[in-house]
Amino acid sequence: QGGSAARADELFVPPLLATGAVHHALLARNLRQKASLLVQTGQAWSTHHVACLVGYGASAVHPYLAFESVVSWWDSPKTKSQRSSGALGKVKTVEDALANYRASVEAGLLKILSKIGISLLASYHGAQIFEAVGLSDEVVGLALKGTPSRLGGLSLAEIEEESRMFHRKAFGEASAPTKLENYGFVKYYNGREHHHNSPPLTKQLHAALEAAERGEAYDKYALFAESVRTKPLTSLRDLLEIKSDRKPIPLEEVESVEDIMKAFCSGAMSLGALSREAHETIAVAMNRIGGKSNSGEGGEDSLRYTPITDVDPETGVSASFPHLSGLKNGDSASSAIKQVASGRFGVTAAYLANAQQLEIKMAQGAKPGEGGQLPGTKVDKYIARLRNSKEGITLISPPPHHDIYSIEDLAQLIYDLHEVNPAAQVSVKLVSEIGIGTVAAGVAKANADVIQVSGHDGGTGASPLSSIKHAGSPWELGLAEVHTTLSNNGLRDRVTLRVDGGLKTGFDVVQAALLGADEYGFGTIVMIAEGCIMARICHTNKCPVGVTTQEEALRKRFSGTPGHIVRFFEFVAEEVRHTLAQMGYKSLREVVGRAELLKPRGAPLAKTAGLDLSVLTTPAHGGSPPEAKPIKAYAHTNGRVLDDELLEMEDVAKVIEANEGSADVRVGIVNTDRSVGARLSGHLAKRYGDKGFAGKLRVALDGAAGQSFGAFLVEGVELTVHGEANDYVGKGMNGGRIVVRPPEGAAYEASESAIIGNT
Repeated sequence: QGGSAARADELFVPPLLATGAVHHALLARNLRQKASLLVQTGQAWSTHHVACLVGYGASAVHPYLAFESVVSWWDSPKTKSQRSSGALGKVKTVEDALANYRASVEAGLLKILSKIGISLLASYHGAQIFEAVGLSDEVVGLALKGTPSRLGGLSLAEIEEESRMFHRKAFGEASAPTKLENYGFVKYYNGREHHHNSPPLTKQLHAALEAAERGEAYDKYALFAESVRTKPLTSLRDLLEIKSDRKPIPLEEVESVEDIMKAFCSGAMSLGALSREAHETIAVAMNRIGGKSNSGEGGEDSLRYTPITDVDPETGVSASFPHLSGLKNGDSASSAIKQVASGRFGVTAAYLANAQQLEIKMAQGAKPGEGGQLPGTKVDKYIARLRNSKEGITLISPPPHHDIYSIEDLAQLIYDLHEVNPAAQVSVKLVSEIGIGTVAAGVAKANADVIQVSGHDGGTGASPLSSIKHAGSPWELGLAEVHTTLSNNGLRDRVTLRVDGGLKTGFDVVQAALLGADEYGFGTIVMIAEGCIMARICHTNKCPVGVTTQEEALRKRFSGTPGHIVRFFEFVAEEVRHTLAQMGYKSLREVVGRAELLKPRGAPLAKTAGLDLSVLTTPAHGGSPPEAKPIKAYAHTNGRVLDDELLEMEDVAKVIEANEGSADVRVGIVNTDRSVGARLSGHLAKRYGDKGFAGKLRVALDGAAGQSFGAFLVEGVELTVHGEANDYVGKGMNGGRIVVRPPEGAAYEASESAIIGNT
């Protein structure tokens, strides 16, 4: 049965406000368990709407208007025609259609539960696992009690006015619309909801880069940057402006473009999600400017580990990389940052050993709680080989890492990665959300070198619609929290802070620096710079410009070159220089963490007037500004380990050097000897690749092995423990052999005892 229709003389109370208020009023009187709350509303139609209502106390939801809309669709002439032609398949009755809608909402609700890590709806009921962005203490105290709302925001009076605005549309002097308006929330429409990466912006950037190819200067890019700055308010940083404490200085006194670009990184976009051409072009460009590209999850071709030396200077084409254009001898297509995600696709010892930095992907900013997903149509023979998988099979990384259930587990993986590649820094990618500061403090103590804060504006062209809204929070909040927490706990100098999520311009970079960032990640905008036109069909494998497809015919349409991306970053760095000169500062490092130089802009929108931005504009350093320091360039070390002793043994060293023969050695081991075999494997893989070591090393160990025994073990290495081993035995092993057996003379029955730990 439908709900009561809206009336001209009545104003509705938003259902979430009403539900939360009743829920908390009953809780305050110890009556909540004596009643169920049934919410009948025309305003709930999406999975997020239902999740909010259930999360704030609704026992059941009746979205009557959504059901009526399904019935209306069923009775429409177009649907009747589809029914007659058999186009609707198994949907034979209106009841089938209603059941489909209900099933889809319930499946979406279960997906939300899974992202949080909850199995039962009863556990989600009234759990309030949300953060509010832009709601006042008045509203939170009435209906959302206990929900974090760091910025304040809309009052009850302002929510009432917003309700009246919709009411006037229906019952005002103007005639009510006969068709529901499409606001363009999930797809760009001219004149509707503003989108960060819209076709007009894409065209403007392409025009700037084309002008640069003709030798024209910075001016065209300046128009692009100005259009980004004057766009409708869409992010928290749009509410802030820079008020420097110094007078402007000449541009010539500001550090060079080349020095600034060293702090730039590209986003973690995997080979598979991107075409080979697009992925390698980004890597070459980032290496040229001294920045860092990110492999994303999914492995990397070993061909890319060595510099390109066979380029024809006249054509810019390499025999090794014939599909790329605009190359130069000495270019490198190796991603500086190689990612370790939960699926561990393509994560081998050689992959890890050839990285400058190893990134542990704890979550994705654009869709926290979900793992990466590569549709089977994009897993061709080449991608399957790199990912050690099967052609045509969809590849999904589960949301959590299978070996990380606590900060201690994360610390162990950091240790493992420092072992397999002692020269590489280890970074940890975290999502901007309430409490990220506490997690970041643990990560810093666990010996990570870099912490990346990913905001919700980060994108993935393959996300389903239910994943790209209402998840994560602005990077501005997460970055400010992490920088402040680390500073207050004496941990800030231990790590480099990187931020990403919708960065496009030099002004964005300076704002991120003021909030505490040392490095700056660019994602979608880099794809646009190399030719992406934002067709938004990445998941279909039909990208019309060859950026996000594995189809050979479409990949041939790719026209990007490393030079396009280099010019974009040169423009961004030049804008940084102009901004710093206006501020009176000579380098980007001088303004890192100087949040007191950010001030709220005069709020042009009524809905932003109540926001308290002090959480962003209060500096972590309190009194005098911190001293400008260079970015941390070294990697933390695990110190001297058992593997170092093995590598120094004469018999072992001879076999490794000759790449033939065999060696048998025996040593003792104790449970503080962690990740034994990882450093040895990394050393072999760096020299000979994953399968190129032709010798044989047999190591016998007596005692109790520590965690991650035999991690990333390569072919040709055999480890035998006479005793027992702790958790994570054989983590990421890659062709080696591990034997764990009871010590001689053990008093227990081997077949009835556990002698390896449980991960």
